[in-house]
Amino acid sequence: MCEVLAVSESGYYRSLKPRPKQEQQQLLLVRIKDIIEEHEDNCNYGVQRIVLALSQIEITTSYSTVYRTMKKHGLLKKVKRHPNGITREDAAAQKSENLIQRDFSASAPNQKWLSDITEVPCSDGKLYLSAVLDCFNGEIVGLAMDDNMRKELCIQAFENACKARNARGMIYHSDRGSQFTSHTFREHLAKRNAIQSMSGTGRCYDNARMESFFATLKKEKLYKINTEHYPMAYVKSIIFRY
Repeated sequence: MCEVLAVSESGYYRSLKPRPKQEQQQLLLVRIKDIIEEHEDNCNYGVQRIVLALSQIEITTSYSTVYRTMKKHGLLKKVKRHPNGITREDAAAQKSENLIQRDFSASAPNQKWLSDITEVPCSDGKLYLSAVLDCFNGEIVGLAMDDNMRKELCIQAFENACKARNARGMIYHSDRGSQFTSHTFREHLAKRNAIQSMSGTGRCYDNARMESFFATLKKEKLYKINTEHYPMAYVKSIIFRY
């Protein structure tokens, strides 16, 4: 056989035995497919949700590795993006520097938190959702919902996250919306020794990972049920379960 193939005997047998790295890649692919096939809603899972699901079964891997694996095997779903951009900047308010610089990685929990607001149309008005995402594993650590997007909504989401994680001293990144530049919101950050970071004006990619979460939530769940046909109370329950 080796003569026919014009290879050495050792080379032939090496080709038959999967290398450790190949085995790891194959195992990762199997686990990703298991997650996707576990439930009908999972077929729309993006990279971020897959990484989180893998961590829940004690498989630690990087965002880029999962992305490459899913792309190679045709498992990526194209997300239709809808611009968020509902917060409004207060031109007179003091702004904070961008400390994240689009580096959404973290080596431990509670180092970098991202936050933003999105709106969801319901049969009885607009529901506003403020969420806090931990860059370490993409987990939503804080959440608040109301029929308005005043600063109290963002404060509640932040405080919920701090209580859930008993956390202090994190970098807290958001856009330059008036909710986040308000004196009251900054007082809450100061009490937790949080360091504020802000995106540049009109630069949505400065908070892309947070935007990606909202896009995934809407694509995987909210667009499917057409929230405009349901009251806020029901839509809230759907979001909490997600």
